[in-house]
Amino acid sequence: MTIPVPRRQINITKDLPHQNAYTLALNGEYSHIAFDELRAPHNKGKWRSDVFKVESSWPMDVEVGTGNGTYFAHHAQTHSQRLLVGLELKYKPLIQSIRRAEKAGCKNAAIARYHAFNIDELFSEGEIDNVYIHFPDPWTSPKKPKNRFVCKQNLEILHRLQKPGSFINFKTDSLEYFLWAMDEIRQSPYKILFETQDLHNSEMKTQNFETAFEKIFLREGIKINMVRLQKA
Repeated sequence: MTIPVPRRQINITKDLPHQNAYTLALNGEYSHIAFDELRAPHNKGKWRSDVFKVESSWPMDVEVGTGNGTYFAHHAQTHSQRLLVGLELKYKPLIQSIRRAEKAGCKNAAIARYHAFNIDELFSEGEIDNVYIHFPDPWTSPKKPKNRFVCKQNLEILHRLQKPGSFINFKTDSLEYFLWAMDEIRQSPYKILFETQDLHNSEMKTQNFETAFEKIFLREGIKINMVRLQKA
């Protein structure tokens, strides 16, 4: 049974009773490229023009859940002619992510503290290109699948937000989550381009960037599941 996706609420940064270096940096040092929950939605439909100050023809990718930003900085640096917007809820990894990109000299990266389930509040239909979802919380306890981001309803939202021909990359160490997600994916509008339960013994290995979490899982002998979807 498909589970309805509720709108998700998060704490408001400015209302936190105790600020720290990371919360202050979000609305201070990095406020031109890092956006809190109140400022981020104002960029909807205007990320290219207002944040990056580029023409509308530039492709703009999204990473859902940047973690400490190893992939985020790698992507921005490797694809200098593409824009990148990251979503992250935790303050420390959010600042680590944008700091890594900035230290690498990237001018094409921005980040928002926003719940991914509400991603349609950040982007207009057809505004984004490729989407990267790497090792989200698998929510494996019995009552928790409703918290899994890769589900039919969110895929339908992403399908509206993406440009035709764009793809989604989803990686997870959890086979339980992966198999559950594949059932959801087959009910979605996407075309499955590639699917594996052992990424590092597949033809996609040479194109793969190992995230910090991924390196840990590999050392522990855990196989990585991966699927690439395309908006036809």
